[in-house]
Amino acid sequence: MISPFFKKKDSVDKQSKSDMVQKVQLLDEQVEEIEEKTSDETLAGLVTTGKAQLDKKSLDLIFSVEQIIQARQHAETNINELQDRLTHSSSHVERLNRDMKNLNKVIEEREKNVRELEHKLIERNLKVDQVLEDYRELQTTLTAEIEELKSTIELEQQKYVNLIQKHNEAHAEKLKKMNDLEEKIGRVEIENAHLKQKYDTIRQKKAYLSGMISDFTNRMTVPFGSGSSLTDRNDGNGDT
Repeated sequence: MISPFFKKKDSVDKQSKSDMVQKVQLLDEQVEEIEEKTSDETLAGLVTTGKAQLDKKSLDLIFSVEQIIQARQHAETNINELQDRLTHSSSHVERLNRDMKNLNKVIEEREKNVRELEHKLIERNLKVDQVLEDYRELQTTLTAEIEELKSTIELEQQKYVNLIQKHNEAHAEKLKKMNDLEEKIGRVEIENAHLKQKYDTIRQKKAYLSGMISDFTNRMTVPFGSGSSLTDRNDGNGDT
């Protein structure tokens, strides 16, 4: 694909070259015509100059021929210079054409890369849209779950408050029962002390009675005489 700028430049160069060639060709034709016209007259004038002095027209003609020859030489020099410039311009144009082809290839590669990047961008945008859609759905689901969890937490907090209240009531009742039990235990300990005192008194009485019964039993089982001698012995022991 050639840029319009290069197309315009090529057309201008071609036009200038063609104009230049036409000018050179026209100049050559004019010089040839002048040379043809003046060759015979110059020769005749030169033949007669040997016999007579040159007139003003002949001198003007010779001067004109010299100017034409100089102009032709200058034109040939210009033509050579223009030919060199044309060759240089042609090589420059060829180099520019090569560079233009390379640039066109680079542009094609860049356009290909741009198309690939556009395709990747479209795919990425589709993925991003899908991710956003998934995110919205997830956010909706999470919002519903969060609301449900908030309701559950509020319900559990209410249950916890009720349990704390019941616990406090149970603890107060427990303390009350413990106080009642401590009072009962105090009364029971007092009663136990009284009962122990009574038990000790009764045990002492029982021991005393047991001793008396045992002594009476022993006396009843021993014969009377033995009992008298034993009594006497006891009395004697008592006397001593």
